[in-house]
Amino acid sequence: MKRIDSIIRPQNLDEVKVRLTAIGVQALTVAEVRGFGRQKGHTEVCRGTEYAVDFVPKIMLTIIATDDRVTAIVDAIVAGARTGKMGDGKIFVSPIDEVVRIRTGETGDSAV
Repeated sequence: MKRIDSIIRPQNLDEVKVRLTAIGVQALTVAEVRGFGRQKGHTEVCRGTEYAVDFVPKIMLTIIATDDRVTAIVDAIVAGARTGKMGDGKIFVSPIDEVVRIRTGETGDSAV
């Protein structure tokens, strides 16, 4: 099993969700996060005063998937989130040792 974490632009969430549900992803976790990468933030003007925004708002999606589904999920996220501009985000894939469904006590692939 794998954990897929992706950091994307907030405006791309709906398109990514549509693509993920189209390939059969039934569960995902979404969190509003802030951070910076190569973008290094940006500047905004409020009431005539310019100020720096060091942390850019992003969305983090977390999906737990069986090994055979990872490529399709990553491809769907990339297709839905890519604008071709700096700040499109990142995807991280990590191994998962164990999953337990609390309600039933199921473990492993059946708990996903």
